[in-house]
Amino acid sequence: MSELPFRSLSPYLRARFGREVHRVALDAGSTCPNRDGSKGFGGCVYCDVDGSGNAELKSGFQLAEQLERGIERVLRRDPNSGVIAYFQSYSNTYVERSRLKEVLQVVEPYLKDRVCAVSIATRPDTLPAEALELLSELAQRVPVWIELGLEAADDALLAKIKRFHTVQDFSSAVERSQAAGLEVIGHAILGLPGDGREGARRTARLFAETGVDGVKVHNLMVLRRTQLEQWYRQGAVAVLDTETYVDWLADFIERLAPHQILHRLSGDAPADERIAPTRQVHASEIRMRLLAELEGRKSRQGCRLGERSQPVP
Repeated sequence: MSELPFRSLSPYLRARFGREVHRVALDAGSTCPNRDGSKGFGGCVYCDVDGSGNAELKSGFQLAEQLERGIERVLRRDPNSGVIAYFQSYSNTYVERSRLKEVLQVVEPYLKDRVCAVSIATRPDTLPAEALELLSELAQRVPVWIELGLEAADDALLAKIKRFHTVQDFSSAVERSQAAGLEVIGHAILGLPGDGREGARRTARLFAETGVDGVKVHNLMVLRRTQLEQWYRQGAVAVLDTETYVDWLADFIERLAPHQILHRLSGDAPADERIAPTRQVHASEIRMRLLAELEGRKSRQGCRLGERSQPVP
């Protein structure tokens, strides 16, 4: 599929769907259990007040309008493009069955034409059987991706950053999702406080062991109006410079399974919302540096699969 030393998303999508495919991000106004008080308040330490949505339920009409406008934007760039309907904000399966059914119905008019896949962002601990049942039914007609935030494969760190779920919750959610015929994309953040280089390697190994279909990874960013901002201003947390991030990212990729698709290699945020890093490095630069790093190592995705912990230089 590609001569790249890792499995990149764009070539994979073109090969799978036979055309260019672009995401359309949708905000259903969902929330999550560590915001509404079920597990905690304020969200994860790195999550801003409304950067991922506003937690105000959107009607089916509002969602349909979001999707329609998103498709129009994509088609203006390329009339032949397909679309991934991406329910992005917060935990989209953390709702009643009837609400999830209403949300999913907005894609129905486009399934035979524009929508090539449906992607649902959620948490490992907010994936009940009734949600999997609905998503499994939809997956009979269109690929359905479950985007699961793990962030780091360390229970103590997950508690520290107020994720309020466990590594086992993640592993179980992957298993149950795949058994329901869904594809899973695991999310990771490199550079979380106390995680270190070995943490990046450990998280990649867990992704390989659980067999997630795809991976999104990015560097830690400090955003305004987050608990992490307070830690940063107190000197309790630092962010990775670009060289270090690329170095750790190469370690991470070497320990993934060869089949896993890299959906994202770095994060971004608007300059007026981002405190650190002060300079945002464009995704294309990260990609070029990563290619150079892997070439310099003479390595590629999966070349250290199965390698256990080694002393970190």
